[in-house]
Amino acid sequence: MDILPLHYLGNIQYFSKLCCTACVIDPHETYRKQSYRSRCEIQAANGRMALVVNVVNPGNFTRTAVREVRLDHSKRWRHIHWQSLVSAYKNSPYFDFYAPRIEPFYRREYRFLYDLSAELLETMLEMLGITLRPEFSQRYIEVDGTDPSVRDYRDCISPKPRLALTDPHFRAEPYWQVFSDRFPFEANLSVIDLLFCEGPAAAEVLRRSYVP
Repeated sequence: MDILPLHYLGNIQYFSKLCCTACVIDPHETYRKQSYRSRCEIQAANGRMALVVNVVNPGNFTRTAVREVRLDHSKRWRHIHWQSLVSAYKNSPYFDFYAPRIEPFYRREYRFLYDLSAELLETMLEMLGITLRPEFSQRYIEVDGTDPSVRDYRDCISPKPRLALTDPHFRAEPYWQVFSDRFPFEANLSVIDLLFCEGPAAAEVLRRSYVP
């Protein structure tokens, strides 16, 4: 069993686990700033680009669970995210097919980060054709490290190189990307990059990216 945080448009490493093994998502863990809980990375015309969800800062996130984090709609992040996705992927092979399922998330004013990310996750799994579904824990999951079949990834998958731990169960599988004529392959972007570029073949890329 893999324990995962709830990520916003999680990356390929994250989705390879959701695709290939039993996972439990813990929305009761403490929110971390500058993590994939409220950001994702795409390939834009000028290179790798972070899309950051603005959240209401209660002053101290050290005691705030992910499911309690509120979204800040005083910023224009929804408009920026959608326009960035359009600009980056409008020429991708599968943009027109999947975009109508994704655009409504950027028109609706969600109150909580949890609701946005959880509904996006379910939609992405459906579009990828992944039949496995993660469980959502009812409380914070305590791990004592004595059971080798339980792998805790809550603090392992990070946009910060110094915090991202080596993952022996992930191997980045190359695939065609929109700007491959000007940039080398960018590994481990948001799964939305893979979906727009590979469409129905995306799930197979995820399976090849997972190392049992």
